[in-house]
Amino acid sequence: MKPTIYIASRSFGLFSQEALELVKSIAKIERNPYGRTMNEKELLRIIGEIDGIVVGTDKITRQIIESGSNLKIIAKHGVGLDNIDLKAATENDVVVIYAPHANAESVADLTIGLILSIARRIPMAHFSTKQGKWEAPKFLGTEVYGKTLGIIGLGEIGYRVAKRAMGFNMRILAYDPYVSQERANEVSARLVDLETVLKEADFVTLHAQLTDKTRGIIGKKELSIMKKTAYLINTARGALVDEKAFYEALKNKEIAGAALDVYSEEPPSEGFPLFKLDNIIVTPHIAAYTIEAMSRMDYTVAEDLARFFRGEKPLYIANPEVLQKIKLK
Repeated sequence: MKPTIYIASRSFGLFSQEALELVKSIAKIERNPYGRTMNEKELLRIIGEIDGIVVGTDKITRQIIESGSNLKIIAKHGVGLDNIDLKAATENDVVVIYAPHANAESVADLTIGLILSIARRIPMAHFSTKQGKWEAPKFLGTEVYGKTLGIIGLGEIGYRVAKRAMGFNMRILAYDPYVSQERANEVSARLVDLETVLKEADFVTLHAQLTDKTRGIIGKKELSIMKKTAYLINTARGALVDEKAFYEALKNKEIAGAALDVYSEEPPSEGFPLFKLDNIIVTPHIAAYTIEAMSRMDYTVAEDLARFFRGEKPLYIANPEVLQKIKLK
């Protein structure tokens, strides 16, 4: 009998029919019927009957993993693993695979787009003009060319943002304790401490992974260090920022503005305070939503699922220690 793979991710296979057909060739497929991220109750309802699951932003808790009596593999249709209890998966001999770097170019593109959009107030000018108004002086902006860019997290995405920023002749400062200065030199970035990034940057962009150490890395103290003319851009994870302190800083014009693609709760609750401000632009977590990135993620996940169920070792395993307990070629 073929194994059963449940596709909770809403976007998996939408842009790469070949990737979907590959998964169908090795497994029986069931799909998320809700058109949204699945909650714990819904996932618990199906987890006991499946051998594998493909998830997007769906939260995979310890309870879900321990309730998966046949569960052998969790595939993240994306890069970040903060919505999966990796420790629980490892303890229960469940392999976790993902698609590293697949969306890096797309996220870097959006980051630069958001920087330009907030600096020149492009969305505000767009809607005003479409309403029949002609208010050019109202949308006085600032140049990006030649300014200082502060990058928190110079990994695959942060590196690509820096590479793009070189075209704007930006001075690039980066905070990342895991990256060498040699690597930073490739994109003309100078590695400094977090305080220096915040104090000197005209644009601060977040590209750190969400961990216990980075959760709330931008709080009241950090926001107070930034220039009043500075902008904060976040296309990484919402929980990197203390949203309550962030709201106060923006409302009180302690920083000039912000551009966000991610939030601590997605979608944000009705009446989300940040959405009421006029010095912020927001998008609904679309950084990876390009045809190219989705196709790369589809293929990466599909090929590793096929390898696993053929008894072969997947290429991108987040918890390789599990391989010591299960037999793969």
